Amino acid sequence: MADRTLLDKLAGIEARYDELERLIADPANVSDYEKVAEYAQERAEIADIVSTARQYRAALDNLEQAEALLHDPDMADLAREEADRLTEEVPALEDRLRRMLLPKDPRDAKNVIVEIRAGAGGDEAGIFAADLFRMYSRYAEDHGWKVEVLSAHETGVGGYKEIIFEVRGAGAFSRLKYESGVHRVQRVPVTESQGRIHTSTATVAVLAEMDEVEVEIDPRDLQIDTYRSAGAGGQNVQKNETAIRITHLPTGIVVACQDERSQLQNKLRAMAVLRAKLYDMEQERLRDEQDSARRSQVGSGDRSEKIRTYNYPQNRVTDHRINVSSYNLPAVLDGRLDEFIDELATREEAERLQALGV
Repeated sequence: MADRTLLDKLAGIEARYDELERLIADPANVSDYEKVAEYAQERAEIADIVSTARQYRAALDNLEQAEALLHDPDMADLAREEADRLTEEVPALEDRLRRMLLPKDPRDAKNVIVEIRAGAGGDEAGIFAADLFRMYSRYAEDHGWKVEVLSAHETGVGGYKEIIFEVRGAGAFSRLKYESGVHRVQRVPVTESQGRIHTSTATVAVLAEMDEVEVEIDPRDLQIDTYRSAGAGGQNVQKNETAIRITHLPTGIVVACQDERSQLQNKLRAMAVLRAKLYDMEQERLRDEQDSARRSQVGSGDRSEKIRTYNYPQNRVTDHRINVSSYNLPAVLDGRLDEFIDELATREEAERLQALGV
């Protein structure tokens, strides 16, 4: 039986597609290139849905015809074969259409700014932060994305108090957005002489990089300070004040960048991080307004929410949001995260479908 709610939604989209076809072909619009370009872009965005919708309607019609022929002795065998095939095809097309109808997250196509901060655990937490940075770097490498460090504060024992880096590539945010939250490690630190297991944490924040036109910042709201970048000594010490610290006065957000060679480059990087933070803050405020009790099964993305535990003695990594464990901890830390991310994306999609009511 056809899904009437789904058919009604598709009918509206098909009507809009036909209207766009007429508007693009209308001689009155030919000279308005900007308007025609907008119509063409909107048409392109729904073209796949319309094509699949028409395939779905044809499958429904063919199924109805095949079922009508089941009582015809001369056509029964062929009709049964066709009906069986279409009985499998129709639900598959319905499922595909429901996914296509899900509202797109405009951030999914964005590059990503990731912040990793050492939490509880002293030096061991800093080492774990470095492990997470390596894990994400390997994951990015496997997906053909580019990683660039924006700011790093080392602990002196091979770890980081904080590291901020950019991941550039198609679909980076759509995958890495599930990594926001508290990551916990359980292992025996190299400095532990008694062989006792310690628990340490690091916090990960994943932000979508936003363009200037998407997040407007009043220059009067900024306090910009310059200072010398911390070098490794010798010839690497910066003699000029190239490092930048920007404070957004209305929110108190502070962003620093010192890894670029020029003050201008560091300022541009710091402003990119600030825009991402402000956009994320505004999105969180809107979500809280829409539903103060909102807490999805896959997690809210809250920075204080424990999302994953890396247990060395048991060679186990557990994602607490979906209750999925991997018993190949070295592979996970080498960037093999898709087992978790695929399941998180599937769970989120299922919840969105349910909320959409299709």
